[in-house]
Amino acid sequence: MFELFFYAVPTLIIAGCTFAAYLLVRRARRLGRTWAQGLTAEARCLRMYTTTSGGGGDTSVRTTVHHVYEFTTREGRTVRFEEADGPATVLEGDFVTVRYLPEQPQQATALPPSRGKLAFSTGFGLTFLGVVTTFCIGFIVVAHAMFSESAGLLP
Repeated sequence: MFELFFYAVPTLIIAGCTFAAYLLVRRARRLGRTWAQGLTAEARCLRMYTTTSGGGGDTSVRTTVHHVYEFTTREGRTVRFEEADGPATVLEGDFVTVRYLPEQPQQATALPPSRGKLAFSTGFGLTFLGVVTTFCIGFIVVAHAMFSESAGLLP
């Protein structure tokens, strides 16, 4: 029963990494498609706020800037959306250009097109997740060998 712990935990981590990789790729594809094929509109920043994560002390604290934007589509529909990691120079009341897909205006973005930055950040994230997954697979293989040897299954 104790051996199950050495299989279950890495397997759950691998599943989490796989899901995170899926989300990274989905976000990159959505942004790339929005930048390439999206319509533009003028939006107003309704609200700007920050959130922090991390423990402080000996660990680093990460601050994320959030913006709430509102714009009107070409069809006359008013859309409000929130976006994280926007520029800190955009303040409440400022007007910005947003890009949106007509079929999904609620997933608009005010981030300026930056394919290189998107490719780098997606690649870095996928590489990190791949390293974690590889470590977990190696851990499972070593644990299996140890348990097989202790059970007398290996010569």
